[in-house]
Amino acid sequence: MPHFRLLALGAVAMVVLTLGMTAFVMLPDSLAPTARQSLTPSAGPSVGADATPMIHDVAAEVSNSAEPPAPATRAPTAEPTPAPTPKPAAPTPVVSAKPTKAAAPVPGVPCPLFPPSNVWNRDISTLPVAANSQTLIGTIGLNAGLHPDFSATGYGIPFNVVGPSTPRAAVSFGYADESDPGPYPIPAAPQIEGGSDRHMLLWDKSACMLFELYAAARSGGAWNAGSGAIWNLRSNALRPDGWTSADAAGLPILPGLARYDEVASGAILHALRFTAPQTRTAHIYPARHDAGASNSASLPPMGLRVRLKASVDISGFGPQTKVVLTALKRYGMILADNGSPWYVTGAPDARWNDDQLHAFNEITGADFEVVDTSALR
Repeated sequence: MPHFRLLALGAVAMVVLTLGMTAFVMLPDSLAPTARQSLTPSAGPSVGADATPMIHDVAAEVSNSAEPPAPATRAPTAEPTPAPTPKPAAPTPVVSAKPTKAAAPVPGVPCPLFPPSNVWNRDISTLPVAANSQTLIGTIGLNAGLHPDFSATGYGIPFNVVGPSTPRAAVSFGYADESDPGPYPIPAAPQIEGGSDRHMLLWDKSACMLFELYAAARSGGAWNAGSGAIWNLRSNALRPDGWTSADAAGLPILPGLARYDEVASGAILHALRFTAPQTRTAHIYPARHDAGASNSASLPPMGLRVRLKASVDISGFGPQTKVVLTALKRYGMILADNGSPWYVTGAPDARWNDDQLHAFNEITGADFEVVDTSALR
């Protein structure tokens, strides 16, 4: 065959081959084979932790086999609607949100309970008095005495210090849609608050994270709770508005406790947590959740901040009590839950002097004022 015909046929063959490859590449997506998979949400970062001696080993041991109480007063509510009927417990953990990622630990730098700029750590001694202070103080209890809800004999909310080797545990939540899924660093024999609230506080100083559970209990080797929250202690981030935490106000608990080590050092440098008998179906900064039964303006909202009046003479109180009362003048108290009037929360410790603490009762609601905290946002 002549050479030029061979060349022509070869050229035709190349054109046909090229057109065929183009047709294959241009196939529509519906004809091209592909594998597609649904993405599942991440359960959030796990934070390593190492078991270290627990601080308050004087708290009464609580059985881990008890079923959790129904958290009837913790039903999630959205401002300003009344608290709904409690939701049924979810059978398995539900991933709803990731906790704020922990900052890398800094060698030689202790883990703070939130930065100095955090709302818990802000000095409110010079802020103005709220216009409705007298009404709200009267509703909480004008003549009711201040009461230390902690003691040397086990009363209070204990906390556990955990670390990198503390076992991680999955937790099932009754209010899973408002709980951080974990896992949570739970020691083999954790300290849990007595009574119906059964708070479990887990302070990981190495990772600078705080894990808190409400109505915590273990059954059949598995942990369950009413609700749970995870906090990055180097961040000022709040929970989503409308979300509960291990506390009714959607706030952390540990930074609001009176702790003996602080009193022994001579100063408490943060606000304390307190309770009131009736609260409004509303919350103000920094609270994110409420558990009230009425929208009456005469009732205090969750997040309300009060302080001991500067004019109150505390010179005659014992050393331990005086440190606490000084903090109440400078940092005040934040309303965090429903309960008895003017109950200020602390961690149990055998070194508390209960005789001194009982003198709190000499301070009454009339000695407090509501602070206008609008400038703290």
